[in-house]
Amino acid sequence: MSRPTGRVLTLLELLQSGGTRTVAELADRLGVDGRTVRRYVDQLIDLDVPVESVRGRYGGYRLGPGYRLPPLMLTDDEALSVLLGLVAGRRTGLTADAAASETASAKIRRVLPRHLAGRLDGLLESVAFTDRPGEPDAPDTGVLLTLADAVRHHRPVSIRYTDREGTRSERTLQAYGIVAHSGRWYVTGEDVQIGEERTFRLDRIADARTLPGSFEPPANQPDPADRLLTGFATAEYRHEVSLRIQATAEHIRRHLPASVARIHQDAPDESWLRVELRAERLDWLPPVLAALDRPFVIEHPEELRALVTAVATRLATHARHPQPPPPKPPQT
Repeated sequence: MSRPTGRVLTLLELLQSGGTRTVAELADRLGVDGRTVRRYVDQLIDLDVPVESVRGRYGGYRLGPGYRLPPLMLTDDEALSVLLGLVAGRRTGLTADAAASETASAKIRRVLPRHLAGRLDGLLESVAFTDRPGEPDAPDTGVLLTLADAVRHHRPVSIRYTDREGTRSERTLQAYGIVAHSGRWYVTGEDVQIGEERTFRLDRIADARTLPGSFEPPANQPDPADRLLTGFATAEYRHEVSLRIQATAEHIRRHLPASVARIHQDAPDESWLRVELRAERLDWLPPVLAALDRPFVIEHPEELRALVTAVATRLATHARHPQPPPPKPPQT
């Protein structure tokens, strides 16, 4: 590829990235003068690429809306990043449409050079993921995009929702944000009918429709992700657990994330922190407390104290048990 042709393609890539680029900026990126940039633009226009000229102090060149670049030009690093992103998104449930992710991967593979496609396929076949979340519940793409637009422009939306008991209802929502967490998508906002903040799973929303009007989000509202994690930590469960742990918040968070527990600095001794959480079952907590390896006090419930004592006794018994004798050699 000759250098002028390569610069024309580079110019197209720069314009494809979006926005208006000034002549000075393009000239600097291409290493040419302004007159040459204009000549390259004319070559793109001759190829039916809709390059628009923007006048004014901050004018320059931009691509016409809706234009799609016919050839896919990716470096090895770019191709690897795109394919791994598609695989990881599909694997972790962050892809709204699994079929679309599959077809996008297939399209990219088809236009890659054979040697690169083979190397990338080999990498993808050899990649393994830990902490598999299972089959993700992907939201409807139209629902996701409608809610994202409502969040951006502060527009109310009407949603048809089915809760975990299977009850269907229609809600009016003032959406504050969208959060992807543990393979699922959620939207947080105010449920207008009840006047309370709620969190809804997107895969349980059958339809979302933008309503007329707008709303003003509350001032100093918490981050949507923080709001979601706080909701998980304060949800109604069978057991309410209160602990005091002599450790830093950072150390506790390694074992009890924000989606599980809340941490308070309300103990007289600053080296101790109060930890509160809710759980349907308590059997997973003794191993977590052991892994903390820090002094702790169980304030309630009594069942957890009895469970920890029983586990500790059982471990101590196992530790004191003598080693089994070595196996006898087979008799001939």
